[in-house]
Amino acid sequence: MRALLTPYPQRDASIVIFKPGNALMGLFAHKRLLISTVPYELKDFPIGEIPAVSQSLVDDERLRGFFTNDRVINAAGGVWGMKGWLEAMPCCQWENAPDGYHDNNLGILDYDNSAVRLCWHHEHKLGQMILPELDRLAYQNLAMWVVHTALHRLKLPQGHQLSFFELCWWAVTAEVIDVMPDSAARHALRWKPAESIKPVGRESDIQPEAAPLEVLVDKAEKVKPVLALAIDPESPESFMLRPKRRRWENAKYTQWIKRQPCCGCGSQADDPHHITGNGFGGMATKPHDMFVIPLCRRCHDALHANTKGWEEENGDQMLLALKTIDSALAMGVIATGKAK
Repeated sequence: MRALLTPYPQRDASIVIFKPGNALMGLFAHKRLLISTVPYELKDFPIGEIPAVSQSLVDDERLRGFFTNDRVINAAGGVWGMKGWLEAMPCCQWENAPDGYHDNNLGILDYDNSAVRLCWHHEHKLGQMILPELDRLAYQNLAMWVVHTALHRLKLPQGHQLSFFELCWWAVTAEVIDVMPDSAARHALRWKPAESIKPVGRESDIQPEAAPLEVLVDKAEKVKPVLALAIDPESPESFMLRPKRRRWENAKYTQWIKRQPCCGCGSQADDPHHITGNGFGGMATKPHDMFVIPLCRRCHDALHANTKGWEEENGDQMLLALKTIDSALAMGVIATGKAK
């Protein structure tokens, strides 16, 4: 549970008094509490408990053009991905029914470039309508879906309040930072809001200024793939009865592996460990550089000293290798090149 409370400091006695009310007294059942300043994203929230699912960025008008952009929607998984997310919603979103009736069966209504979770009764009733409330629900679902995806990609808990700058970082990794609206780009750069153009003024009063979006894109470090794979379904070896194995090597990928957290203890890795004991590789030959996991020197030595014991404690090497490859694909480290 999280809450916004008003402090009443008694400076002479060096104590602070809070008045949480009966609903929030459970917070003080713990022996220790974390107290912090109110983040920017929560500055307009009312005093009291902070809902775990509320995301203030959804209501930020500066981001409306960003959330509704086709590239951003596709980067988040597309409308079909959002529909799959909506299917977990247990109730109809339409709250304007005069009689309060809702059918027990639920469906999803396609609406513009988004969707709304409705029961069968309201889906049939509102299916051909364009209403302000449907507009609001469709946009809210779309924005929440993008925020949900950003939390997942950044490996943040779903109850986390996504900040404006965390969203910007996701936009950089998803390569959609260049569609950020002008007002949002200004906020990301800590610039003042754009001043309205005066109908009457002097030319000498005009102050030249670079386009904020161009400055933001220039400053953002674009995540570029370090590896491009091209698929050749008709390679010469595929037509041979006993093709000679060729070991795949890529120094850039193994260098990236060395910068990741150790699969054993979680500290900074030192070595790219080629998995052993799974039948990969040839006679006295290491597996391909694709089948590596990041390990620190201590964990690397411990694995070679007692492979079975290390796997019982930290997990199977093959599963860890697959998770590493999955992370590399998700972060764009491994990118698909043009097919031959």
